[in-house]
Amino acid sequence: MATLHHLELEPQALAGNGGVGRYVLLPGSVERAARIASRFADAEVRPNRRRLDVHLGRLVRGGRAVDVAAVPTGMGCPSVDIVAGELIAGGARRLLRVGTSGSLQPEVRVGDVVVGTGAERDEGTSDAYVDPQYPALADPLWVEALASAASASGLAERVHLGLLHSKDAFFGREFGHGPRKAENEAYMARLSASGVLATEMEAAHLFVLGAVHYRGSRSVAATRSAAAHLRCGAVCAVVGDPEHGFASLAEEQAAEERLVDLALDGVLALAELEGTAVSG
Repeated sequence: MATLHHLELEPQALAGNGGVGRYVLLPGSVERAARIASRFADAEVRPNRRRLDVHLGRLVRGGRAVDVAAVPTGMGCPSVDIVAGELIAGGARRLLRVGTSGSLQPEVRVGDVVVGTGAERDEGTSDAYVDPQYPALADPLWVEALASAASASGLAERVHLGLLHSKDAFFGREFGHGPRKAENEAYMARLSASGVLATEMEAAHLFVLGAVHYRGSRSVAATRSAAAHLRCGAVCAVVGDPEHGFASLAEEQAAEERLVDLALDGVLALAELEGTAVSG
C-alpha cells in the first residue's frame, strides 16, 4: 500500500503485536502525544509536514511488551476523519482517543477521568458516513479493559463510565457565545439532565469510524479476541466544569497525568484480554 498521504507514513510502520497491529493512542494535542511517547521503550519519531508526528515504540511492563504508537489528531472531528481514517486504511486496528473534556455532572469533578461508552453525535463529520439516527458506540472490550485498569490502579472512584458529547463548536455550543446563546445553553442543559457525563470534540466520529470500517465476524468469540477486526475507544480527563470553568494549569497537568496513566494501563489490559502481549 502507498504511503499515507497526510501522515507521510508507510503502512508497515503500523504492524506489530503478532498481526493485530500497533495499539494507537490518539490525543488531540501534539504535546500530549510526545508526553505519551516519553513512556515508550525504543521510541522513534516519524515527522511529517502537518506536524502530526507519529511516535512509535513499545510499552514494556512486568515482563510483557506491546507495540504502540501515539499520533495527535488535532482538534475536532474533521481532523479525526483524516488522521484516524488514514491509520485505519494503513492497517491500524486498535485506536484509543486520549483527550480532555468538560464535566456535565456534579459528581464528575475536575481531575476525574471519563471512559466513553458512547457519544452524542453533535457534529457534522459523521453525517457523511451514516444517517443521523445512527448511534456512536465505543468498542465494549476497550471499555472493559479501561475499567479493569482503573480498578487495578486504585482509580475506580475517579474514573466514570458513560456517555460523552462530541460537538463541533467549542465556544458557541459549550459556552453559549453568539446570537444562539439561549438555544445552546438549553441544549447543554438537556444533555446534563439526560445523564451525559462530559463534553468533548472527537470521540463520536472515531466511534462511527470503528463501526463502519469493521469487517468480518461480530460473534462474541471474535469480538472478545485478537480476531476482532477493529476497536475504537475513548478516555478523557476532565479539565473544566460549568460552575468553575477551566481548571488551573496545575490541576490540568495532574488530570492529564492520570489520563495518560490510565490509557497506557488500558492498552496493557486490552492486550492481555486479547492475548497479544508478548514477553518483553
